[in-house]
Amino acid sequence: MTIWCNAKFSDADMRLLAEGVAPHRLVLATQASTSVLDAGRPDPALGEADIAFGQPDDAECLRHPRLRWVEVTSAGYTRYDTPAFREAWQARGAAFTCMSGVYADPCAQYVLALMLALGRQLYASHGDQLGDHRWEHALRRADSRLLTGQTVLLLGFGAIGRRLARLLEPFGMKIYALRRRVQSEPGVHLIAEEKLTAVLPLADHVVNILPENASTLGYVNARRLACLKPGARFYNIGRGTTVDEAALLAALESGRLGAACLDVFATEPLPPNSPLWTAPNCLITPHTAGGRYDQNEAIVRHFLANLAAFTSGGAMTDRVV
Repeated sequence: MTIWCNAKFSDADMRLLAEGVAPHRLVLATQASTSVLDAGRPDPALGEADIAFGQPDDAECLRHPRLRWVEVTSAGYTRYDTPAFREAWQARGAAFTCMSGVYADPCAQYVLALMLALGRQLYASHGDQLGDHRWEHALRRADSRLLTGQTVLLLGFGAIGRRLARLLEPFGMKIYALRRRVQSEPGVHLIAEEKLTAVLPLADHVVNILPENASTLGYVNARRLACLKPGARFYNIGRGTTVDEAALLAALESGRLGAACLDVFATEPLPPNSPLWTAPNCLITPHTAGGRYDQNEAIVRHFLANLAAFTSGGAMTDRVV
C-alpha cells in the first residue's frame, strides 16, 4: 500500500514512521503541515495513496477514490465533520480515525490541575505573592473548597471526557455528561440535550469538550450560562467557537460565574486587546491543554498501531467512521 503523509515530524520521529510502515511505501507531501491544527493544502501525491496520515485537504480526499483510510493528527476533525464527507466516506467503506487517545490524558490532567488549583486557592495566593505580599491566612482557608462530593458536567463525552471522569472518580464527585447517544457508562450519568437545562443548575464545574460543527457553534450561550448556579466554574478545552465569548465575559463581569479557565478561542492567537485577558477570575492558556513533550512520537505510534489493525482487519483506535 501507499501511505501519504503531510505531518511535520523530527528526524527521529520520521525514522520511526518510515521504519514502522515497512514494507508499505511512504510518500511525503510537497508541503508539510507544521501544526496539527493547520489544514493541509492539495497535493498531487495524495492521488497515489491508499492511506492518508496528517491533515489532508478534505475535498481532495473525496476526489481520490483510491483512499481507504484517513488518520488525522489532531483530536478534532472539524473540516471532515460534515454530512457530505461522512456519507461519502461511509458509502466508500473507508475508515477515518483521529488522535483523541493521544490528547486524552494531557487534556484530562489539565482540567484536574485547574480544579485543584482553584479549589485550594493557589491562584489567589500566587496573586498575593506577586502583589503586595499580604498574608491572607484566614481568607484563603475560608475560601478553600474540596472537590469531594461536588458535581461536574461534561459537555461532550469522547476519549477526553472518559479519561477525565476516571481521574475524578477518587474524589467521589457526581459526574454528568452530555452525549448525542445516551448509553450506560459506569460512574457517569449520561444525559441527552433535552435534560441539559435541568442539570446545568446542579453543576459546580462545567467542562466544555465539544467539537466544532454546525450544531455546536455558540452552544455555550447566555441562556445556558444563566442556568448555572452562582460561583460555578467553567473550563473550555473543546473549540473556541462553541462558546459565545461576549456572553461568557458578561457572566464573569457580573460575578455570576466563579471562574473561567480557557484554552481555546474563536480567534487564535487570542488578540492582545481581547477583554478576556483582563476579565475577572479568567485564566487563559495558549491552546496547550493537549500538549505533551512526546506528542509527535505518540502520534506516530498511534498511527502505526492503527496501521497494524487496518491491515489485519482488527479494531482501530479512535475510529470516527
